[in-house]
Amino acid sequence: MTVRGQSGRASSAAPEWLTLGQAAKYLGVAQSTIRKWSDSGRLAAFYTPGGHRRFRRSDLDAFLGNARGGSKQRILIVDDDDRLREYLRVNLEMEGYDVREAASADEGLDALDEEPPDLILLDVMMPRVDGWEMLRRVRERHGLDAIPVVMFSGKVDEQEQAAAEERGAQAFIGKPFDPQQLIASTKQLLRA
Repeated sequence: MTVRGQSGRASSAAPEWLTLGQAAKYLGVAQSTIRKWSDSGRLAAFYTPGGHRRFRRSDLDAFLGNARGGSKQRILIVDDDDRLREYLRVNLEMEGYDVREAASADEGLDALDEEPPDLILLDVMMPRVDGWEMLRRVRERHGLDAIPVVMFSGKVDEQEQAAAEERGAQAFIGKPFDPQQLIASTKQLLRA
């Protein structure tokens, strides 16, 4: 017999203590995100004599309940730079957002059709289909103000910023950028 707890996950036959990998899978986030949560004290962890982390299932369930406070807001990151996507995902997951990644505009449009996000973080310079074309397609499919979009580019000038605004982006941030500025802009746009 399987019993489901607060989170709806099976709990009777499953072990009480989970490894880092098991905890990440249980919460649906990357292992690096779990590490940061436990290092910052947001998520309780037990350390074995060998220095490995173990997480109590009941602590994970409680953390899930507190982090969600209802349903998580979804963010879609579209950028061809794997490292930047991972960095943004980890930091935004730490802030309690549900984050999806796409390595190209085509992947981003597919993800958008599967499950529309509450916000899109979109790189301008990508191979094949660039961020401007993706923004146009997003606006065409979902309407001008349906999904807020934050554009990124290594090329920062007044013309690029004006073009982003004219084409329907809510913000434009140049690379390299301060992650805290990005998180603050993301929170502000999602609150609005």
